[in-house]
Amino acid sequence: MTAAATSSPPAAARPAPVTLGTAFWVWLRIALLSFGGPAGQIAVMHRILVEEKRWIGEQRFLHALNYCMLLPGPEAQQLATYIGWLMHRTKGGIVAGALFVLPGAVSIMALSWIYVLYGKLGIISALFFGLKAAVLAVVLQAVVRIGSRALRSIASRALAAAAFVLIFFMGVPFPVIVLAAGLIGWFASRAGSTAFAGGGGHGAAKGAYVADADTLLGEALPAHARPDWRATLRTAVLWLTLWLVPVLAIVIALGPDNVFSRIATFFSTMATVTFGGAYAVLAYVAQQAVVDYGWLQPTEMLDGLGMAETTPGPLIMVLQFVGFLGAYREAGGINPLLAGTLGGLLATWVTFTPCFLWIFLGAPFIERLRGNATVSGALSAITAAVVGVVLNLAIWFALHTIFRATVPIAAGPLRFDAPVLASLDPWALALSIAAVLAIFALRAGVITTLVATSAAGIGLHLLGLVG
Repeated sequence: MTAAATSSPPAAARPAPVTLGTAFWVWLRIALLSFGGPAGQIAVMHRILVEEKRWIGEQRFLHALNYCMLLPGPEAQQLATYIGWLMHRTKGGIVAGALFVLPGAVSIMALSWIYVLYGKLGIISALFFGLKAAVLAVVLQAVVRIGSRALRSIASRALAAAAFVLIFFMGVPFPVIVLAAGLIGWFASRAGSTAFAGGGGHGAAKGAYVADADTLLGEALPAHARPDWRATLRTAVLWLTLWLVPVLAIVIALGPDNVFSRIATFFSTMATVTFGGAYAVLAYVAQQAVVDYGWLQPTEMLDGLGMAETTPGPLIMVLQFVGFLGAYREAGGINPLLAGTLGGLLATWVTFTPCFLWIFLGAPFIERLRGNATVSGALSAITAAVVGVVLNLAIWFALHTIFRATVPIAAGPLRFDAPVLASLDPWALALSIAAVLAIFALRAGVITTLVATSAAGIGLHLLGLVG
């Protein structure tokens, strides 16, 4: 055998250094293409950053993704922030993370204005009528996707079932379920149990393998990625100030019962417990925003999720819509549209500012988390519980999509909404079934299904079959 036959293929030439200005346009491109939830968004980043640009290698990309999966908040946005930080320090992280949010924030704000100004028009109402059916199918798809990845043992399936019972039938708050699941996974792993071994996550897109050594970042750890306690302290003070000082100022100035104070404190809390992404936390948001605060109706929550599904950026952007409607309807002496705009922006600020804190504070220490069995066990247990929480969300959406009315049931510790069978909406049921068949049987894309059901809703309106 000749030497030529046994030698390895030559390594690809490493890309030339990239300026922050050049990276800006790539991050903007990624942001504008980020549809389809976290799995689709991460696939876009993988294709562009790993396969096309070769800025970062496969192993480093997956390691960063695994770290982001440990954090509360939208993992795709945090992954963009992490890679931007790795390439161009804090400025790069801010550019990548902010651009990932910006298109969705602008889109949701514009749609929120249209919704409150023209949402009662027949054709607009019919569009959202059709949108709700597709959203229900998309949430069911999320249950299946997360469940197929996370429920790999009897213990994980039991934890998912328990989470569903606790949140649907007993009204246990989502943060309590997340905390309990994390502790169960943590202690089980520390005790040597493999019941929660592994851990879910949104895998990268399939494609050409790119070795770290052949990329712009290479294999070495950049100087700014080495732990520095002084830098860590400065980072913590800066980002905690940006996040919490506005919250405290609003609460002190307006009082704790003011709508802006409630938005600031409520969504700040959400920012610390949103393990599992938007679908998981929406059940708790719906419980609080619909039932406790009365900011919006269940069907409007569906409308907001439909907006987030059809616009670029994280699905958690639906929280901006919730903040908008809450402030719009409790504007006090302010112009409602101005109040809504400020409420939506406030919800966005307190939702995403902590994401930068988690990345800039923790990224230099991520090597300590590599292969940590107890952390992996806690994450896996949380992901299993999230399956039950998202199933609760799917059933909650189904009740309020297919039936026009529900009644509260209370029997001992059990508290839940039951449908009024006579209020069944046959067209909503038909569109929902069609959307489920499109996604699961025909393998239609999310955007295709959303567009098709929205068009069907408008068609039914033009035929006089829906209002």
